[in-house]
Amino acid sequence: MMEELAKVPWAVIAPLIIVQIILMIVALIDLRKIHSTNGPKILWVFIILFANLFGSIAYFIVGRKQS
Repeated sequence: MMEELAKVPWAVIAPLIIVQIILMIVALIDLRKIHSTNGPKILWVFIILFANLFGSIAYFIVGRKQS
């Protein structure tokens, strides 16, 4: 197991993990501040948390109501 982890290219994966976490936090903060969304807010929370990078991106593209 440790040998397999040593072979992982962390220089490529670490920035993606950091971007994913930052995008998730920003999406959750925005979801908390916004008054109305396309769909129930609790559904967007689950999508953002469990769909990882794609959930946050989907929230910003589809979930926010355009005024």
